Amino acid sequence: MQLLKDKVALITGGSRGIGEAIVRQFAEMGCDVAFTYRSSGESAENIVKEASVAGRNVKAYKSDAANFDQAGELVKSVIEDFGKIDILINNAGITKDNLMLRMGEDQWDQVIEVNLKSVFNLTKHTIRHMLKARFGSIINMSSVVGVFGNAGQANYAASKAGIIGFTKSIA
Repeated sequence: MQLLKDKVALITGGSRGIGEAIVRQFAEMGCDVAFTYRSSGESAENIVKEASVAGRNVKAYKSDAANFDQAGELVKSVIEDFGKIDILINNAGITKDNLMLRMGEDQWDQVIEVNLKSVFNLTKHTIRHMLKARFGSIINMSSVVGVFGNAGQANYAASKAGIIGFTKSIA
């Protein structure tokens, strides 16, 4: 498939789970891949080694997508290293599940910052480059929980519902 050949993708939360699978698949399909990790450095290094076997340029960046300034520095670094960003996949996410009666403000804030604010941060810093290039795709990973809710996941559901609304608003 030639759809991703010679494209550059930036994937947040690429060191495990769904993000890792996306990194590997995109590299296999001919895409150069920049991905972020926050704490899984060893895992990120292994992914770079294994995904690079496909002959593509794969690079990991330690970055906190929930931090606006770090997101800006990340985008700047990726463009310096790869020359462009064709595809942004906002995938970084966490859960801090708890019943509403037991949920602390810190649990609420952490999930909203990582899951929702990171989408704003990376989109804000990337979109100008895509508009200038007159090309680009932004994929925001959400969840069915953002539509239907789930017991013990008010923070997660709110963050994922926010991503859905954000995506519709900028589309």
